[in-house]
Amino acid sequence: MAESDRERAVEGWIWNENVQPFLALLARYANYDFDGTDWQAVELGLEATDDEHPDRWYSYPLVGSDHRFEVHLAQAVGGSEVSVRVTGTSNPELLLRADTLIAAFATRLVA
Repeated sequence: MAESDRERAVEGWIWNENVQPFLALLARYANYDFDGTDWQAVELGLEATDDEHPDRWYSYPLVGSDHRFEVHLAQAVGGSEVSVRVTGTSNPELLLRADTLIAAFATRLVA
């Protein structure tokens, strides 16, 4: 990854059950309609991932009419977490929104 891409990335982890709503909300910021077909692709792509091996991450583009994100995901082997890195935009407001979503979806809500 180029240094400029690293500077424009936000990263962290979220709970496995929060991946779909995380991607759906992030897609809205790009004005991209994240649907069931997208989710099926991501769900399948996540199966063979391992966040301890950089070559075993899954990347999914969210290309909307307003913005573009590249979302990199990998499961924590033996855990319930998914590591997340969002790149593809240098817009500071969108990076802050993505970072906020990561922080929010790293929290388990009590019903």
